[in-house]
Amino acid sequence: MGLKGKTQAFNILRGEGEEAKLEAFNIELDEGMVVLDCVHRIQHEQQPDLAVRWNCKAGKCGSCSAEINGRPRLMCMTRMSDVVEETPEGQPIEIRPMKAFPHVKDLVTDVQWNYDVAQRIKPIKGPEKMDWEFNQMEADRVQQFRECIECFLCVNTCHVLRDHALFDDFAGPRNLVRLAQYEMHPLDTEDRIPEIKKEFGVEYCNITRCCTEVCPAGIQITDDAIIQLKERVVDRYYDPLQRIWRTITRQNVRY
Repeated sequence: MGLKGKTQAFNILRGEGEEAKLEAFNIELDEGMVVLDCVHRIQHEQQPDLAVRWNCKAGKCGSCSAEINGRPRLMCMTRMSDVVEETPEGQPIEIRPMKAFPHVKDLVTDVQWNYDVAQRIKPIKGPEKMDWEFNQMEADRVQQFRECIECFLCVNTCHVLRDHALFDDFAGPRNLVRLAQYEMHPLDTEDRIPEIKKEFGVEYCNITRCCTEVCPAGIQITDDAIIQLKERVVDRYYDPLQRIWRTITRQNVRY
């Protein structure tokens, strides 16, 4: 069934803070539309003051994150044909801002927390001389982490932050990916393990893989980043054989 000429109902959160509420809109659809197109049409035809953050409309900037029918998604990459198909007949499509972050207005949230946490992560500490080399396999290992567009859908769906609001104790999936990117860099010599355990709270993650499921870049956040960091923490703090070996070889490590 084609979308052209079909009238679709939407419920979109409007307002600021506790006064925000869902408002109903109806627009006519065209073929090939994505959810962001619908929001723009509502802006153009009905509500010019509707606040929404967007930029590239190509799934590369991560700006237009929202919850569509309760699922965190990029509005620019969510086809209306798919959303209409999943929405029960006669029910409106519901669009809300990301729940985990402070609400600013309408579909806009304040994601500054993510950047504040990133500022506390120690950068890569590499060799001073430029005579280094590493193989392609080592480079490929961290390449996928650079695909992150910082949409923060992973943070929004993480139950540690979304449901329990442990923003002071847990760095969130996006910044754990950043830590993994640094830790696995073949030239990095910085020791971040104590901070990964104590300051960034990697142990709060219980491997539900919900962050991986919503990642539009297809990054294997849980398996390739978070679990790898957990293994490093286990080696440092909980592996008795590792402790014995460090004692025998007189290795000085931070705890």
